[in-house]
Formats: sequence, C-alpha cells, structure tokens
Amino acid sequence: MTAHAVPAESIGTQSMPGRICRLVAAVILAQTLFFKFTGAPEAVHIFTTLGVEPWGRIALGVVELLTAVGLLLKATRAFAGATTVGLMVGAVGSHLGPLGIEVQGDSGALFFMALVTLACGAVTTWVYRRELPIVGKRFAD
Repeated sequence: MTAHAVPAESIGTQSMPGRICRLVAAVILAQTLFFKFTGAPEAVHIFTTLGVEPWGRIALGVVELLTAVGLLLKATRAFAGATTVGLMVGAVGSHLGPLGIEVQGDSGALFFMALVTLACGAVTTWVYRRELPIVGKRFAD
C-alpha cells in the first residue's frame, strides 16, 4: 500500500496568504471608518485638503465599508481585492501629492497603512484572480 499525498489546495495552504491579506485589509479599512463617519478632525483635514469634504469623505467611507465586508465574503473576495487596490492607489497617490507622507504629525502612519492595505489587496486579487468577474476566466488553468 502506498501513501498518497494530499494536494495542498485541499488543506487550504495555498489560500493562507489570501486569507491573511483579506483579513488585514478588511481590518484596516474598517478601522478607518470610525474617523470618516464621525467627522474626526484628521479625516476632515484630509478631505478638505483634497477638496472633497464632506461628500467625498462620506462616499469613500461607504465604498470602504462595502469593500471591507466584501473581502470577508467568498463570493466577492476577488472583486473586493481589486477594489481595495483601486482605493489604495488613490490613497497612496494622495499622500505622494497634496497630503504629503506625514499628515498632521502622524509620522507617516496613514501612508504606511495605505501601503500595507495596497499590498494586501494586490495579494488578495492575485490569489483569487480566477474568481474575478469577466476577466477571471482568462486565468483558468
């Protein structure tokens, strides 16, 4: 009798980076919602600097809330990963442009969180790329 190797996919090791990145991105996105929805001075400053206060702050908060939830759901995780990438490209671009790396003496913490979330969104999108609407079929084996 010979031992049969269990494929990695069946025990979930292949998706561990995807799972970790989905959770990290969702937590960071959700954590920032409090500041956006309560009109915290830091959030108001950021969106005033960008010229989209208050409607941009609220709209972005809603999109980030939907994205954070989508990252946790199997049916939407790939699309939410791609949405995370888009959101964080905007955030990083804003920090490299009008906001600056450091915002109100935060030592670059918001910029760093945006980079981490961007990386997690990219990993999530790549790991679950076959599940993407429209283009996912192009990644089939």
